Amino acid sequence: MQWEIAESAGSLFVEQGYDETTIDDVAAAVGMSKRSVFRYFETKEDLVLGKFDALANAMLAGLRVRPADESTWESLRAMLAFLVPHIDSQGRDSVTAPLQRLIFETPVLLAGYLERQHQVQKSVVSILRERAVDSGRPFAANDPAPRVLTAAAFGCLMVAQQVWLENDEDSFARVLDRALSILD
Repeated sequence: MQWEIAESAGSLFVEQGYDETTIDDVAAAVGMSKRSVFRYFETKEDLVLGKFDALANAMLAGLRVRPADESTWESLRAMLAFLVPHIDSQGRDSVTAPLQRLIFETPVLLAGYLERQHQVQKSVVSILRERAVDSGRPFAANDPAPRVLTAAAFGCLMVAQQVWLENDEDSFARVLDRALSILD
């Protein structure tokens, strides 16, 4: 039910605008009370950004199981590649691109998205440090490498999202790969 609410809310936000759409509008679209919607989502912002939390958890799980002998950069690339089917398979004109535009153009959503990304990056750094210990090659406590590589990967993701939104001809997979390849 949570995904259905989020999908309906996303469509409404794209059609009507984020600020113009109320929780009452979302509740009516899914045949629920406003109170019921808030059982699934604490805030209006969560209606848009909540699905990113689920994707982030899956990405982190995928990173944890990457081969121990794989380079950190390759593991980060594979983790971000997890997003590709969730974006490219839905098609550009579906809610995916308009919703991403809405996030980048709405200050409160962009702030929430960047905060969520920051939290994910902290988790990624922790996982990279654990993987390094498990492989017998731990990072020194003051080594910036896991943070730098994580920040670079997520910087590539942000740029890839923006370029993909601006370029109607390319798939997200190709744009993300090009962005990440710059730092190979």
